Amino acid sequence: MTRPLDGITVVSLEHAIAAPFCTRQLADLGARVIKVERPGVGDFARAYDTRVKGESSHFVWTNRSKESLTLDLKNPQALAALMKLLEGADVLVQNLAPGAAARMGLSFDALHAKLPKLIVCDISGYGDNGPYRDKKAYDLLIQSEAGFLSVTGTPETPSKAGNSVADIAAGMYAYSNILSALLLRAKTGQGSHIDVSMLEALGEWMSFPMYYAYQGATPPVRAGASHASIYPYGPFPAGDGGTVMLGLQNEREWKTFCEQVMLQPTLTTDKRFASNSLRHQNRSALYDLIRQAFAGLGTEQVVQRLEDAGIANARMNDMAGLWAHPQLKARDRWREVGSPAGPIPALLPPGRNNAFEYRMDAVPKVGEHTESILRELGLSEADLTALRQAQAI
Repeated sequence: MTRPLDGITVVSLEHAIAAPFCTRQLADLGARVIKVERPGVGDFARAYDTRVKGESSHFVWTNRSKESLTLDLKNPQALAALMKLLEGADVLVQNLAPGAAARMGLSFDALHAKLPKLIVCDISGYGDNGPYRDKKAYDLLIQSEAGFLSVTGTPETPSKAGNSVADIAAGMYAYSNILSALLLRAKTGQGSHIDVSMLEALGEWMSFPMYYAYQGATPPVRAGASHASIYPYGPFPAGDGGTVMLGLQNEREWKTFCEQVMLQPTLTTDKRFASNSLRHQNRSALYDLIRQAFAGLGTEQVVQRLEDAGIANARMNDMAGLWAHPQLKARDRWREVGSPAGPIPALLPPGRNNAFEYRMDAVPKVGEHTESILRELGLSEADLTALRQAQAI
């Protein structure tokens, strides 16, 4: 079986989420990903928590199918080993502190002169120029700078996303940019420089609320789990204490909802609810009517009425519900991968392809592949001993 990125080698100076998520997806497609970590402790994301048999939930998610190489890049011999490794690499990814890679001679300009086919992808909070270039950038801070918090949460309380949405956005754009750079290199024979900023990645995803507030218009309101501008579209309680999410997209669905779900056809002629804008304007009154209509029904009964009427709906699952989701099981989306703590379940990457199977290999221990990689580069036992004694590996 051939995978799309078989034969491609990626070297990554990575930590946290954005770069590891990017390179894990390259590994999914068959790339050899060599993760360069600090000797001893490794990527600090390994210590974020201990929720997965003692391993970090973030780390096991973003680091399967990789090789771990520990190098203290302040050591000249270790840095020389990295440079030798790059001679056989196709892609270098890094999300170190701004300017750190350049100070080690790992900028695109410095490397391109020696390795013209090498693709270099730099991931940072704000990009490689501009007044915010050197500003520290963590996920929540970028959510704040990008306006995400201003449209998320309740009217009283701005809220962050429950996952690392800014990191994920940056990782996705780094991943797609690297794929395009590989295609470009196939045409030109030359590597290229990719500069991905978390602010710009999340800014792209904020385009709807930005345009909604075009030229100083009122931005979307923070509406909790409800849609900010379409109503009814959000969570509604059933009589048994459960919660059902439902969404209407047009006037035909509104009429059907009134007649077949709420069993109140007269609402279709109620002037307060004659259009989406008016339903949004009078959402409090409409919420009360829907709540009253559902009060005598259990969650399954509400869902069945919505299904029978062809109204989009969903149960509000928690994490246990996602682990046990029948659709994921029916589509055989779960696999088992190795980890330093033993086998753990892992979801297959999205997008089933009939031509190949995704790579689903183990999450590595810190430095698990250091000696084999360095021997592959031609380092002798004496070289390895010297690096060990200097605590550089």
